[in-house]
Amino acid sequence: MTTVAAPPRRSGADRRRSLLWHASAILLLVVLLYPLAWLLLGTFKPTNRIIGDVNIWPEEFVGFENYASALEGVAGIPVVRFFGNSLLLAIASVVGTVASSALAAYAFARLRFRGDKVLFGFMISTLLLPFHVLIIPQYIIFQRLELVDTYAPLLLPKFLATEAFFVFLMVQFIRGLPRDLDEAATIDGCGHLRTFWHVIVPLMRPALITSGLFAFIWSWNDFLAPLIYITSPDKYPLPLALQFFVDQTSTSDYGALVALSLLALLPVVLFFLAFQRYLVEGVATQGLKG
Repeated sequence: MTTVAAPPRRSGADRRRSLLWHASAILLLVVLLYPLAWLLLGTFKPTNRIIGDVNIWPEEFVGFENYASALEGVAGIPVVRFFGNSLLLAIASVVGTVASSALAAYAFARLRFRGDKVLFGFMISTLLLPFHVLIIPQYIIFQRLELVDTYAPLLLPKFLATEAFFVFLMVQFIRGLPRDLDEAATIDGCGHLRTFWHVIVPLMRPALITSGLFAFIWSWNDFLAPLIYITSPDKYPLPLALQFFVDQTSTSDYGALVALSLLALLPVVLFFLAFQRYLVEGVATQGLKG
């Protein structure tokens, strides 16, 4: 008869360390979730009780009045228009970023050409260059091309592999793939484009989805770039449309502001939940080598 040894009993010091660890984790979770809880409960407060009210729990519930006010739109523009503008920019940014970054990453990771290492170094160095340094020269270029107040300044760079972070991410992923796959494709008569499309791209799915997820979130939350290039209110994305609810010269509808802010979070949350397993897979496989 086989006897199973009882698990060793933890000492009092181990239990105290475990209790302290769990208490610290719960405290950190409360701190991180507090802004979201304040935003959620603020949507049920009267407009005049949102700013300056120290109580997170609403003393007076207004139901879904703030949501109804937000969905009515502002400045004569329906809120669906703002959602559509943000969705258009986000989807186009994902397509442009993923496609151009994948092609550039394949060139840096698999092709050998004169100056490849120098060009790769220049690309990586752009990560250290603040975006604000490029604002004025970029604006002058797009102004002379008469592209201000269009979506071209926001989308055109995405299709030119200007996001060095995503290119670097995909380069590291492709370098982890066995070169035997490329050699086998070459023996079968595939050129670089066919090898890229039929061999590399299917294996890059975790990296592509990870890049697409970040590109979607960054584009959806972008405020500065649309503020610089977009001047027509009917072309505003959601981050710019939110400022319509705050008027320094008249009454501000803070209830509709917080309600629309919460609604603006839903697409990002849903997009993340749909692809989170690919995000974890993409990050986890960065350390693997074929």
